[in-house]
Amino acid sequence: MARRIQTLLVASVLALVLVVMGLWLPVPFVMLSPGPVTDTLGRPDGKPLIEIVGRKTYPTSGNLDLTTVEEVPKLSALDAVRGWFDGDRAVVPRELVQPPGTSDEQVRQENTAAMIDSQDQATSAALGELGITPTGTSVVVHEIIDASSPAAGKLRAGDVIVAVDGVAVTTPQQLQEAVLRVRPGQPVTISFSRDGDAPTQTSITTAAARNDPGRPVIGITTTEKQHYPFTVEIKLTDVGGPSAGLMFALGIIDLLTPGQLTGGRTIAGTGTIDASGTVGPIGGIQQKLLGARRSGAVVFLVPAANCPDARESAPAGLRLVRVETLKGAIDDLNALADSPQAPVPGC
Repeated sequence: MARRIQTLLVASVLALVLVVMGLWLPVPFVMLSPGPVTDTLGRPDGKPLIEIVGRKTYPTSGNLDLTTVEEVPKLSALDAVRGWFDGDRAVVPRELVQPPGTSDEQVRQENTAAMIDSQDQATSAALGELGITPTGTSVVVHEIIDASSPAAGKLRAGDVIVAVDGVAVTTPQQLQEAVLRVRPGQPVTISFSRDGDAPTQTSITTAAARNDPGRPVIGITTTEKQHYPFTVEIKLTDVGGPSAGLMFALGIIDLLTPGQLTGGRTIAGTGTIDASGTVGPIGGIQQKLLGARRSGAVVFLVPAANCPDARESAPAGLRLVRVETLKGAIDDLNALADSPQAPVPGC
């Protein structure tokens, strides 16, 4: 009997040790929590977030806050358990934020590319809403397809391609036609500008397209950036993804038009945007709502597709306004600036 009790005690201690050790083992989950907010009308680090050069701007007040989500990518089982019981956080499978087979660096590059594209789309949407027509276009690298791409290590997201083998290119189609002039395995000389600097050159040896061995590629995706009679520059670092597009566009419009969209209050929001002004859904709506309210927001602009989740998690004191287009968001904000209780679409 004594030996049996001793065996049970030893087994129990070993089981307890294994449980404790297991709590510190990594698990395939990511924790999302409310991130910092940034006023698109403000001056983080003493510099305007949105800088407009060559066009008259107007004074404004209040805040147009973009909201973010902080990710903790590496969790222990204990961290995950704590997160599940914390109403401010969400624990989700890693594959929802990092597709299987992609590296941390690939995800970072994709988020950076999405942010750059978001800024360009927001600028086009805002200036289009104001009736300002573009004066030209340029080709911007959206992303390097993978680490084995011919352009890997030579080009990066945000680079502006100005010429191929000395021939100027201003659209993605022109870039493609220029590369098609050579055979797979032959080099092309790419002239590009990075971070606004003078153009420089790099030689890239083309590869054969995976689904078409006779077609040369350099392994990038691109977007078309529109140019206008003046410069709009958005200076935001350490934030990735496309979800700030709506708030960028509203900030640009507020600066370029008399009056104030905010009514002097703190307005927060989220949403992707395309050049036509259509607002799209985002992730992490619960955490963004909490972050906005903690920063003093009284109104939150919610993409229509996110309304069901927003209704369930909206903190007290934060009015939800349903938006589908940039024009609709402007109309709603103007109505609320005139009367905070105006009947605008809600969630």
